[in-house]
Amino acid sequence: MVLLCLGIWLSWRVLKGYSYAAPGGEGADGAWAQGGDHRPYAYVRHPTYARVILIGAGVPLLLGSWWGLLAVLFLMVGLAFRAVMEEHMPMAEFEGYADYAKRVRYHFVPLLW
Repeated sequence: MVLLCLGIWLSWRVLKGYSYAAPGGEGADGAWAQGGDHRPYAYVRHPTYARVILIGAGVPLLLGSWWGLLAVLFLMVGLAFRAVMEEHMPMAEFEGYADYAKRVRYHFVPLLW
């Protein structure tokens, strides 16, 4: 239940701190360009994927589904691959993204990856 609640809270923080992630949001230059240390993007580069993993792991654990938890491992690998591949575009198109990537080193989990 803790993972599920943490994932929902992170979803709320992402949408609150980054209007482009919300439906009808404005600006496509990224949360990294909007600044602000209170936002999840100040700690990890892909908090939207981190929340999916938290919720995805929380639900099978809450329901006692080991098969569901195994599926989350595949989801994590897929999201990790997508996150790494996805960063090629902002590196090439946005001037400040390389500095942001140096400042915020972690993709999903602070101090881990």
